[in-house]
Amino acid sequence: MDIAVQKAIRARLVATVAVTDLVPATSILDRNKTPAPSPSIILGEAQFVDEGDSITRVRTRIYHTIHVWKVEPSREGVKQINTAIRTALHAGRLDLGPGLHCADWRVSSMRVLSDPDGETSHGIVTVNLLVEEVPS
Repeated sequence: MDIAVQKAIRARLVATVAVTDLVPATSILDRNKTPAPSPSIILGEAQFVDEGDSITRVRTRIYHTIHVWKVEPSREGVKQINTAIRTALHAGRLDLGPGLHCADWRVSSMRVLSDPDGETSHGIVTVNLLVEEVPS
């Protein structure tokens, strides 16, 4: 399920000109390697929580974290990228492929931080999705 969510998020971001005008599609990645390219969007951690609302256990709440990195003298660029991500994700339901339905989704939080290196801004975007398993 997480891979489907991650692929859907990346597909939406690389297909959105407002995002790729700020971060090249080649810098929208899933990786652990540091340092991250500047600017970059790194698809990060995920948490799965059983919704507990049905005996069939077909609904899962997924919290997916997206990290934004940019070397800049302020945090303005990261704020613009965070906003572009939010707008892109709110543009329509994410297609998770066969067997999965994105019943609900939203950007539940956005944070902007200064990295301890004194040169890099760091954005954290949390996407909250309700995913339902459906017969394919």
